[in-house]
Amino acid sequence: MALLPVSDAQQRLLALAGPLPPERVALRAAAGRWAAEPVQALRDQPSADISAMDGYAIRFADMPGPWTVTGESAAGRAFAGSVSAGEAVRIFTGAPLPPGSDTVLVQEEAARDGAALALALAGEGPAFRGRNVRVRGLDFTTGDTLIAAGDRLTPARLALAGVAGHGMLPVRRNVRVALAATGDELVPPGAPIGDAQLPETNRAMLAAQLADLPVELIDLGILPDRAGALEAAFRALDADVLVTTGGASVGDHDLVRPALIAAGAHIDFWKIALRPGKPMMAGRLGDAVVVGLPGNPVSAFVTALLFVRPLVAHLAGAPDPFPRPRAATLGEPLPANGERTDYLRAELRDGRAYASTIQDSSMLRTLARAGCLIVRQPHAPPAAAGDSAEILDIG
Repeated sequence: MALLPVSDAQQRLLALAGPLPPERVALRAAAGRWAAEPVQALRDQPSADISAMDGYAIRFADMPGPWTVTGESAAGRAFAGSVSAGEAVRIFTGAPLPPGSDTVLVQEEAARDGAALALALAGEGPAFRGRNVRVRGLDFTTGDTLIAAGDRLTPARLALAGVAGHGMLPVRRNVRVALAATGDELVPPGAPIGDAQLPETNRAMLAAQLADLPVELIDLGILPDRAGALEAAFRALDADVLVTTGGASVGDHDLVRPALIAAGAHIDFWKIALRPGKPMMAGRLGDAVVVGLPGNPVSAFVTALLFVRPLVAHLAGAPDPFPRPRAATLGEPLPANGERTDYLRAELRDGRAYASTIQDSSMLRTLARAGCLIVRQPHAPPAAAGDSAEILDIG
């Protein structure tokens, strides 16, 4: 079986399911999600001409004064009257300009004695009509599209939507992701352990990799290497995505793929031209997308970065869910690459990327120390120190 290129596998994975149905949620619940529809302004901002400074609302035509102060305008407590020739109203930042006024004389430029107001120094004061005024609709006006469908709802965009009059926002519903580890050798982290056993950490690692995405995690625990038990767990699945770790290869105890098929799954692809993570597989089981990751933790990490995170973001409405590489300078030479895309754990020091000496996929210590993965394309020629390389940040 020919190995599937990484980019082809990524596109085929996303083709297995489209974005989830939309729902409307409160602003705080929308944080970090993607807008399912455009968000338009329901009001003008500001909704009136307002003062940008503390000072006095005047008519520019009355410059250089003097004026008589007739009242006060504060944010939330507008002056009830209007400003006529020779009059001024004490005004504070954010307060609406009274009708008739068009300019704000800032308080540092003013000299006041009771109701009498004058310029503090001759020649000072606002230089043009509209000085220190934020006009109605300066930020946006009713009907403006403020957030496009597919935009991520960042803190700034949430604030924008709220000021625009929205208390609820349209998003895709949270993605229900079931995580299952397989292997008789696995025990929970911190549990008593024998020489032939291994602490299971892939589920915790995957949960952390998905923590910034809109997910509801379902922990299926550690499943035994028994075909019947695996099939039963898969048949009972109620999730949008099933992620398994381990049992994805071709050994006598690699039972995940046959158990999935027995449970009714269709495997779309299996075995990818990448290192680490070649035996990854993907398909559908009922309404769920299934992603079978290798059991080795580094392989699971890399394949989750390249496939699971993008899949979850895609289902949540992200228009461009794949991680984007950036350019970096190599600190040391690298040999020519083979037929698979290689993702080398590397440390970033003084702006340069240094690949770890040992790249064995079981070694978590090198992954924990790495700040990036150096991406080596299939059949890439040798690279010298100082050459440019593609990296994916993971630190």
